[in-house]
Amino acid sequence: MRKANIFFDGELAGYLTEINEKQFVFEYIEAYSGNSISLTIPVSKKRRFEFEGFPSFFDGLLPEGVQLDGLLRQNKIDRNDNFSQLLAVGGDLVGAITVKEVQV
Repeated sequence: MRKANIFFDGELAGYLTEINEKQFVFEYIEAYSGNSISLTIPVSKKRRFEFEGFPSFFDGLLPEGVQLDGLLRQNKIDRNDNFSQLLAVGGDLVGAITVKEVQV
């Protein structure tokens, strides 16, 4: 099980947890009252979102094509390991989201 801090505009919004390669959970932290990280993961009374497969919002943040090939080669990441890809690029994403691995 791996876990990542998800920041929105520099503020910790929640955690993305990989339960296994096909199950993921995003959960807003209790104290977070900022904007939703995406339209598909709204801040509401429901603060925990479970996904079968890698969440599409986070998948959309990943590089493609030549950039993906370079990332995989440079970091020795498997093409199907989206969570590792997200962690590798999480500090340099376009937009307000930043992703950092939780060190256990």
